[in-house]
Amino acid sequence: MNIWVKKRYNVSEAKIERGTAMSKEPLFLEPAFQEKIWGGNKLASEFGYKIPSEHTGECWAISAHLHGPATISNGEFKGVKLNELWDSHREVFGNAKGDVFPLLTKILDARTALSVQVHPDDKYALKHEHELGKTECWYVISADEDSEMIYGHHAKSRAELAELIENEQWNKLLRHVPVKAGDFLYVPSGTIHAIGKGVMVLETQQSSDTTYRVYDFDRVDEKTGQKRELHIQQSIDVTNVPHEDPKLETKVAKVGDGMLTTFVQTDFFSVYKLELEGGQSMGIRTKAPYTLFSVLDGHGKLIIEDQEYSIKKGVHFILPFVVKQWQFRGNLTLIISEPGEKA
Repeated sequence: MNIWVKKRYNVSEAKIERGTAMSKEPLFLEPAFQEKIWGGNKLASEFGYKIPSEHTGECWAISAHLHGPATISNGEFKGVKLNELWDSHREVFGNAKGDVFPLLTKILDARTALSVQVHPDDKYALKHEHELGKTECWYVISADEDSEMIYGHHAKSRAELAELIENEQWNKLLRHVPVKAGDFLYVPSGTIHAIGKGVMVLETQQSSDTTYRVYDFDRVDEKTGQKRELHIQQSIDVTNVPHEDPKLETKVAKVGDGMLTTFVQTDFFSVYKLELEGGQSMGIRTKAPYTLFSVLDGHGKLIIEDQEYSIKKGVHFILPFVVKQWQFRGNLTLIISEPGEKA
């Protein structure tokens, strides 16, 4: 592990025996939750999670980040944090390289809009924040009528960007896009963005907790009585100028009785949606050393060889390297992700 990770997070050695783990069990995970000024209670009402308050904004469902690691809930590693398993049993993940588990899967409930923000790339984040940068993407689980996201900006130069930010000309600067359930948005580092009021998303991202706030609607945090900190210079430094929408080639293919949608395949991650309305669908490991799964709707079975596992809405798990084939049966909607070559 690099010294910058130890210095920033004061990481202790994992308290589990090091060795070789070859179990073909999935790694089911208990999420960590984050209270936010903009959060609500849909993580409880829609997914049945036990949340800490009525202002719970984020479910860190598959997380090894030390600001909110998920806990393994089954098998030989029950009770172990995902980051500890990554550090002590890398063979579970196909001996993948990297100091930190590279991906983070979240569900976000935006009762009100998030701040207008931007994330740095790896180079800037490692230099200034001592962690990974943050490229992310959103699958829209639900959205109120007439919902929208802030996605990108209209500035043509960095000087114009700085001028519009400093003069708070938000209507002239910010780009608004309508969204509905089932939409997918890819958000590369350097993209100004904000999840809008009344939107719930599943987010797949690099494992990073670095956010630069550009604008926060002048709201006051009830706990502190103060406005939240802004990061104007950092935001100007890292924002992509001019904004360009990424070009995605969404593909849909029949896999057994299910339909598999490929949303994005990048050096950081690949993200898919599997929809199964009865019958079965098979998965086969290709190049990725492990695979992440989140059940967004329905219920059914995960089958690995002769073992069956019941899964339902709100369940998250990882299939380790040793699992080469699997099947799903039932009525299920899942978001699936894999690490990319830069992960």
